[in-house]
Amino acid sequence: MKFFVDTAEIDDIRELQETGMLDGVTTNPSLVAKSGRDFKEVIAEICKVVDGPVSAEVAATDHETMLKEGQLLAKIADNIAVKVPLTVDGLKTCRKLRADGIMVNVTLCFSANQALLAAKAGATFISPFIGRLDDINLPGMDLIADIRTIYDNYAYATEILAASIRTMNHVSEAALAGADVATIPPAIIRKMYDHPLTDKGLAAFVKDWKSTGQSIL
Repeated sequence: MKFFVDTAEIDDIRELQETGMLDGVTTNPSLVAKSGRDFKEVIAEICKVVDGPVSAEVAATDHETMLKEGQLLAKIADNIAVKVPLTVDGLKTCRKLRADGIMVNVTLCFSANQALLAAKAGATFISPFIGRLDDINLPGMDLIADIRTIYDNYAYATEILAASIRTMNHVSEAALAGADVATIPPAIIRKMYDHPLTDKGLAAFVKDWKSTGQSIL
């Protein structure tokens, strides 16, 4: 599974990039607003830090303006994935951008039918929002599994990008359900390293090593 980080904070992105486990970045207008910086400036800086896809979302809702915005965003860097909403206008924009070889992330997916439409439109990524479905007592992970089955049935190349991840369990469950990518908040990625038995075992190893009085160096 590929790991994308879901943030527009450049310091977090740099730190996670150094681990060698970061495969890309997703942003949205809300995340950029939190950064308090110029949108295009932030996206350009992120693209210089990571080699993988960087999702940059259009702000318009009509096809003509979305297309113009998407084309402009794609010029920022070769690794831009233009992010469009899963609407009729968004899918029209997706098809046009893909015809020009531009990566497209179709976002705000909440049903298997929507995911099927996105694949038919040629989307590079489809972003089902797990956490938001869970919030209204619908099983978000079931959506990942359903999309996986449909895409495998017809050999669609669109990658399933599990989004709106709220917990560490969401990450492992999405992997089990067959998601190709998970986009994860920085805090959740950092928690994935932690386990009390790892800490306990390491403390015991350190104590026993000290008792030998030896040094590897």
